[in-house]
Amino acid sequence: MKLPTPKWWYVRAGAPAPVTRALLTPISWIWAWATARRLARAVPVDPGIPVICVGNLTAGGTGKTPVVRELLKLLRDRGITAHGLSRGYGGRLRGPVRVDAEVHRAADVGDEPLMMAQDGPFWISADRAQGACAAAAEGAQVVVMDDGHQNPTLKKALSLVVVDGETRDGEWPLGDGAVFPAGPLREPLAVGLARADAVILVLPADLPFPDPDLLAIFAGKPALVARITPVCPPPSGPQLGFAGIGKPWKFERALKAAGCHLVEFANFPDHATYSEDMLTRLADMAAHCGAGLITTEKDWVRLPSTWRGRIKAWPICVRFETLADLDSLLSRLGL
Repeated sequence: MKLPTPKWWYVRAGAPAPVTRALLTPISWIWAWATARRLARAVPVDPGIPVICVGNLTAGGTGKTPVVRELLKLLRDRGITAHGLSRGYGGRLRGPVRVDAEVHRAADVGDEPLMMAQDGPFWISADRAQGACAAAAEGAQVVVMDDGHQNPTLKKALSLVVVDGETRDGEWPLGDGAVFPAGPLREPLAVGLARADAVILVLPADLPFPDPDLLAIFAGKPALVARITPVCPPPSGPQLGFAGIGKPWKFERALKAAGCHLVEFANFPDHATYSEDMLTRLADMAAHCGAGLITTEKDWVRLPSTWRGRIKAWPICVRFETLADLDSLLSRLGL
């Protein structure tokens, strides 16, 4: 059974660490070695069109998927035929498959692809190179790949890494430098950062500036700021919130910051599957509190159809603080 993201991952170097971290450290050495070996051995495939990779240095919860969604929107608004691509985590189909939001379910293609296929062309493929080639064959001028910074099978024209820029309440987005599972990093920080062309710091609207100490880590790399922006206010009245995302506590914090009357909040693992029994228990808890049920868009698309009318999704997006820096990066690709 998958467990929720541990909060102790996100403490700065020098802070007291749990015994669990020490026990998991030898496994993290093996993980880092295996990742480095995979990167060194691969021969990337060129699909014949530019591939923009939007990836992570950490295990998730950075705001990567909203960044992919916004980047696809900006490219399409400029008249560029941009297709999205993901491996389709959590789905049964291996692809390449162009996602149809009217036909597929999250169990088929994964929650994030299903959500983003509502906006425009989006593919899932366990073999990312095959997926990019399929998109190119269908007329894509550029592919925006959701995740894949540690996947070396596809030639990338631009590699962007998304970093959670929120550092309050004692959190440090990169942890103490430990690699998974002893910490949130997917590989040693310096190694992953060396392959990146730029960093995108995702910040909530109520944090005016990125932490200077965090910015200093990325010195020498272009650092763009993207702001999390609610699409609409949260529903009025008491609400019971729940989320199965990388950092569910960030959704709870965002709801409260937006003025939601949150009476209770339940955390679940990222990409959690909601059983009928679990949803019934949540509904019973909400009824006991006289509250509605609210969750993320990503969670909502994983709900059984019979529950979607009973649970509200609170959508968010990201907006780049300045488009000039993004334009400079895209101009390298002739976009």
